[in-house]
Amino acid sequence: MLPLNVKNETSRLRAVVLGTALNNGPTPTIEEAYDPKSLEHIIAGTYPVEADMIREMDAFNAVFQKYNITVFRPEIIDNYNQIFVRDIGFVIDDIFIKANILPDRERELDAIQYVIDQIDPLKVLRPPEEVHIEGGDVILWNDYIFIGTYKGSDYKDYITARTNMQGVNYIKALFPNKIVKEFDLVKSKIEARDNALHLDCCFQPIGNDKGIIYKSGFREEADYRYLVSLFGKENLFHISREEMYNMNSNVFSIAPNVVVSEQNFTRLNDWLRSSGFTVEEIPYAEIAKQEGLLRCSTLPLIRE
Repeated sequence: MLPLNVKNETSRLRAVVLGTALNNGPTPTIEEAYDPKSLEHIIAGTYPVEADMIREMDAFNAVFQKYNITVFRPEIIDNYNQIFVRDIGFVIDDIFIKANILPDRERELDAIQYVIDQIDPLKVLRPPEEVHIEGGDVILWNDYIFIGTYKGSDYKDYITARTNMQGVNYIKALFPNKIVKEFDLVKSKIEARDNALHLDCCFQPIGNDKGIIYKSGFREEADYRYLVSLFGKENLFHISREEMYNMNSNVFSIAPNVVVSEQNFTRLNDWLRSSGFTVEEIPYAEIAKQEGLLRCSTLPLIRE
């Protein structure tokens, strides 16, 4: 049995599911694009090719091996994008919650069923159908659960709105002893620079008391101010619109003092190092073209 344990984003990682870019399939058509950033690259002819994405994910896996982390990979589905495992499920404490994802992506859960089979079945939950929630919108910070959502009345019109208020309320009911706080995120179907696809696209805690944040990703300034008062402004690294677009907040922590980051995030990586972090820099700019980065490609199962 896998003894699941995830209480925050930064404790020492022991076991993780890492997505795969193998047999990723052809470049999607314009109609098949799930998000504005993929759409932008499909139209421009700059959509990432499989060989480059495999190389980037191999570099990520090499970091996990260096730190002796147990890594599970999805079973391969022919011609199918299986990079972003964060969307399909997530662990809170010792509970694995399967996400109600876009219907086209259901097969991605089947591809990690061999991992789920190693978990106590009483600890595996599937929310009711009306509950929409994806792992990228769920950020754990010990006693807090932060959840990204979209409160606009036009929720159903946005393929980029992935977590609804029913999702927030489901988590509140499941974890009555935690402080569950939702954040209303800015969404766009057409401009990736104004689309916070998930909460981890505009905020993520790092270390024990720091975080990366993009102020304009929040529809309500009060939500942004809530995080500033909780973490302290001096502990938050504020990213620009362009840095948000390049996914600077979507790094991944292996330990409180070790962060995996993209090699081009110069300003962020310098700040991390000056704040005492070890930064494991890897190339991930091709995968970033699909509006997802390092955190999106991982599903942590066990942290110390």
